[in-house]
Amino acid sequence: MQTVELHTHTSLSHDGRDPVELVLEQAAAVGLDAIAITDHDEIAASLDAVELAPSYGLVGIPGMEISSKAGHVLGIGIEEAVAPGLSFGETLDRIHDRGGIAVIPHPFQESRHGVMARITRTELAAADAIEVYNSRLLTGRSNRQARRFARTHDLPMTAGSDAHISEMVGQAVTHVHTDEPTAEAIVDAIEAGETTVDGKRTPWHISFRQAAGGVKRRVVSGLTGLF
Repeated sequence: MQTVELHTHTSLSHDGRDPVELVLEQAAAVGLDAIAITDHDEIAASLDAVELAPSYGLVGIPGMEISSKAGHVLGIGIEEAVAPGLSFGETLDRIHDRGGIAVIPHPFQESRHGVMARITRTELAAADAIEVYNSRLLTGRSNRQARRFARTHDLPMTAGSDAHISEMVGQAVTHVHTDEPTAEAIVDAIEAGETTVDGKRTPWHISFRQAAGGVKRRVVSGLTGLF
């Protein structure tokens, strides 16, 4: 079995803070076997992590979090970026064309670009897996909705910390039932539904710090762009 973190961000994300090395260091420190860095509409840091991960005793899984017209989609196992702004169906097609799987994060959280505000349940059921535990939860209601949907439609389940700062890596993990420690085997096992999930809520003060830091970085970035 491989314990995997499937939803993390680095400083390459507009709302992320830390470089790849700190994220990998934390992943190793908390005993993960594998990690996917899934920056918003960027893939360079994830590809760097794939190269660097073995030196931390980890398997690096390439991926990114894509801003489709409907909301966010995780492309897991892809090595070529998918452009933002495509329809939900087109985004899934591009991920599949690149040999990856489409995992839908926080689908019922509209405030965080969850897709269910803009697509039908039939469309969502076309995904390869559903993130049923996101550690950046408020009441837990949206996670429960996601889990019920996955069970009803017999879809594989994943979990992710959605960490935007390194110390939150590993708050939520997907246990992938394969003995083969490779990105390809892990992705295949997720698609086959060979997963169990485990997680805990990101502490409120950390969630606030992540959010506040993201706002600050976006403001600074915007001001920098003016000069």
